[in-house]
Formats: sequence, C-alpha cells, structure tokens
Amino acid sequence: LATIQNNQIESALDSIFKGDYKISERSLLSIETQPENKDLTQLNFALNEIALSRKNTTSMITVNTRLNGEYLTTYWADGLIVSTPTGSTGYSLSCGGPVISPDAKSFVITPIAPHNLSARPLVIPDETEIQLKVDGREDFYLISLDSRIATLHNSTIVTVKKADFKIKMIELHSESFIDTLRKKLLWGEDKRN
Repeated sequence: LATIQNNQIESALDSIFKGDYKISERSLLSIETQPENKDLTQLNFALNEIALSRKNTTSMITVNTRLNGEYLTTYWADGLIVSTPTGSTGYSLSCGGPVISPDAKSFVITPIAPHNLSARPLVIPDETEIQLKVDGREDFYLISLDSRIATLHNSTIVTVKKADFKIKMIELHSESFIDTLRKKLLWGEDKRN
C-alpha cells in the first residue's frame, strides 16, 4: 500500500529534498536452505514475503511447518506465505491474511488456497524461527523472495527467520499508515458511516 500516489510524486520529492520526512525501520525475512542453494546465498532476504508454491502441477503440495523446532501443522495447499508487516498488505492480504501495522514485531503465515477450511493465517512473534519442508507429486517446488524466484527440490529444508538488519524507508509527515489504509481499502466509504 504505497502512500504516495502518481499525481503526488513531484510534491513528495520536494518534501524529501527539503528534509521534510521521517524514517521508518522495517524488518526483513532471511532464509537458509539445507542443502544450500547457490541461487539463494547472496540475496537470501525479502522485505515483503517468502512464498513456497507448487511447480509444474495443479496438485496441492504439503508444507510441514515447525516453529522454534516445535511441529505446528502440515498445510495442504497451493503454497504458503511467510510475510513481514510490510508485506502483509500484498500477497498475504490477497490470500485472506491480516493487515499488520508496520511497527508490529510480528510475521504472518498464510496458506495459499488451503485444502482444510480450518487452516487460517497465523500471526507469530518476529523472533520465531520457521522451518518448512515441502512434499508433493512433483519433485520440485518454487520459492520466491519478493520478486526473486528459485526452484528447490522437495528434500530441501527451508529455515525462515528475521534478518539481522533492517531497511530504512522514507515516510512523509503528511501521510500515515492508517490514512493510507482508509484511502486504499475504502474504509469509511460505506454510506452508513
């Protein structure tokens, strides 16, 4: 949910050049794979989300999920999203996940088209280590880190955790996350309000 609209770019740049902005620090996700995947060693982090999804099949995959070493569940779904608060308003939201305030210290696990109706998005502390193991009819699945995609073998174990650094983002004083939510999601536009 970008706060600056296309027709506001020039005035936003003016504000930035004048130093009329604030800095917002955002958490990122990082991954490790076992065995190590060379495509994911240099850029092994994501600002928005990490998603596991099926490849070359219309069949579901299963994603065995552990939190801090403890078994949570095995999701039967088209895939699974692990999202930061920043990414909670993107892919995760479109799959039924919650909106998370950017300053919340949490992540959300959201199944993609789950087979079980009881499989719901789960908000967890951002200090949680998440271990994922995929199985399915095909031998390979896709993993995406924001817009970067790699193929992993089903024998690969993916560990997701909070990255050891944050990204600093510029926010204008004239905009707020709540104001953006209200405008973009048309909250309050119901005539009954």
